Amino acid sequence: MSRVLAIHAHPDDVEILAGGTMALLRRAGHTVTIATMSAGDCGSADRSAEEISGMRRKEAKAAAGLIGADYRWCGFFDLAIFNDDVSRRRVTEVLRVTRPDIVVTASPVDYMADHENTSALVKDACFAAPAALYATGSPQPANALISIPHLYYMDPLTGRYPDETDAIRDFCVDVGEVFATKQAMLANHVSQREWLRRHHGMDDYMLQMETSTRSSGETSGFQFGECFRQYRGHPYPQTPLLQDLLGVAIKVIPNKGST
Repeated sequence: MSRVLAIHAHPDDVEILAGGTMALLRRAGHTVTIATMSAGDCGSADRSAEEISGMRRKEAKAAAGLIGADYRWCGFFDLAIFNDDVSRRRVTEVLRVTRPDIVVTASPVDYMADHENTSALVKDACFAAPAALYATGSPQPANALISIPHLYYMDPLTGRYPDETDAIRDFCVDVGEVFATKQAMLANHVSQREWLRRHHGMDDYMLQMETSTRSSGETSGFQFGECFRQYRGHPYPQTPLLQDLLGVAIKVIPNKGST
């Protein structure tokens, strides 16, 4: 069995973009950890940052628990995720503690800096985690990884980059069998409906997720789908480990290649 770390910027990002895939992996017996860089401390107009972040951590833990996954907060805050030395060492420690074979993270190009900086930090942490002399500064540091884990990017939130070009995708996962589970995971994030209505102009984030997952599935003839691309830059692993774990649940999407 493999260990999978799905790490994105905020609570509910993983559920929206990869919740079905994580459910499939757990159903197959793999170990899954869902991590968020931030606890969502700015996600309210009428609660304190401490109160809303506490609520959102509880919601994220409950959502992960529905599929038997662990949840971890990486100690960052909304709009304060920066690609710097201290942050890189902190994310490297998260990888050394969770010890994943596969890491799934945010798209390197997306609509906000928290997402893009998360992607860059996680990519660099995958490279750094096996470097034994790279100290994280943790009071009780975990051992370095044996090797660089396989790295995958989720879609940007809309399936398109900010310049309106389609996201680069290597394969799509058929999540139709677990879509109800994905819905239940996202429904745990109850604190976000009012916030998204007021700040984003979105009245029903559940419907937005369903629409997005349908649209992704249509690329491969699935009713519901989640799309990913594998990072294959030197010297990251080249083998299709996640694709192999998911087996017949995926369909390869031909493209011009990606790194």
